[in-house]
Amino acid sequence: MFDWRRRCAYDGAQKKLFHQNGRTALRALAKELRLPPNSFDIRSCLGGVAVSGEIILHGENIYIQLSQPATGADSGILIRSCNGRRDYEGGRNHFAPLSLLDEPAALASDVRAVMSGDLSRISAMFRPLAVKRLARGRG
Repeated sequence: MFDWRRRCAYDGAQKKLFHQNGRTALRALAKELRLPPNSFDIRSCLGGVAVSGEIILHGENIYIQLSQPATGADSGILIRSCNGRRDYEGGRNHFAPLSLLDEPAALASDVRAVMSGDLSRISAMFRPLAVKRLARGRG
């Protein structure tokens, strides 16, 4: 399994691996979501030397961005609704841990919750993240 939390900043080789594995994970997610071919784009923006950059899956009604937050927070997956592939603002931002990239079915469930707009389903996404933080003493 890829170490999603190993820092990419100032490490070009690690950044290259992060982007390769990120694109692979987003393709697996698109398959899990049953997104039709040509209904989404996967693109990569390397950014500067001090950041991880972003890997993006942008569909007709979903926008997902992967990055390593500079704060070190475990919230590197941004999920939001959008209105077409030219919508770069979209709906509200929702975050999930990068570790979910290793569990495409679980991540797909979170994406579906955001796409549904059902607040009770969206709230349920964050319970496991809160439990992990409490277990590490970050209440």
